[in-house]
Amino acid sequence: MAVKIRLARHGSKKAPFYRIVVADARSPRDGAFIARVGTYDPRKNPSDIQVDNDKAKEWLSKGAQPTNQVRKLLKISGAL
Repeated sequence: MAVKIRLARHGSKKAPFYRIVVADARSPRDGAFIARVGTYDPRKNPSDIQVDNDKAKEWLSKGAQPTNQVRKLLKISGAL
């Protein structure tokens, strides 16, 4: 089973709010997920990024692959 760390979109129309989740690569963007690792709010200035670094590092050590955007967020937060 391929596991990815990716963004799940929440919030209303034109007001996005994202959760950083660990999910099966085959599941839909906002579908079922295994664990929630953090949140990302791009509307605030500066963007609000909250990541549980311990959980993120644990999933990365287990082989979960982050998407490009999540990789950038994890670098900013210090998990990578």
